[in-house]
Amino acid sequence: MSISTRVATEADLPVLIDLLDAYRVFYKQSTDKGAARLFLEARFRERDSEIFLGEVDGTPVGFVQLYPSFSTVSLRPVFILNDLYVMHSARGLGVGAALLKKTQDFCTSRGYKGLALETAVDNPAQKLYERLGWKKDMGCFHYFWSAP
Repeated sequence: MSISTRVATEADLPVLIDLLDAYRVFYKQSTDKGAARLFLEARFRERDSEIFLGEVDGTPVGFVQLYPSFSTVSLRPVFILNDLYVMHSARGLGVGAALLKKTQDFCTSRGYKGLALETAVDNPAQKLYERLGWKKDMGCFHYFWSAP
């Protein structure tokens, strides 16, 4: 078994649509491959995110998506790791770890300060994050305002 990661391109749109739709369903959203297509096409067109695929023996089974942001305090750019998903059938094989390592290497190669992510309090992937050097921020609260 061979695990690899690579930059996703527009040619990967069909598989990315399926993976993004499965990711959204995992988070209790309704399946909507048409909306997933439009969303991903916009990301490629606007070039406002970085998407990597995780593969097992050349077959895409997961993805990670990064969005650029900035830290005003440190005067450096950061990436927000907004999405990480591995198909259920490929979990436990190391694909998630490979994707996270890819994002860390990508961040370092670009000279960014680091990566930020948010996850559900019951997400078992927390153990993986911590094993790979991620630190839980216990010093601040996360707030979100929803537009009416």
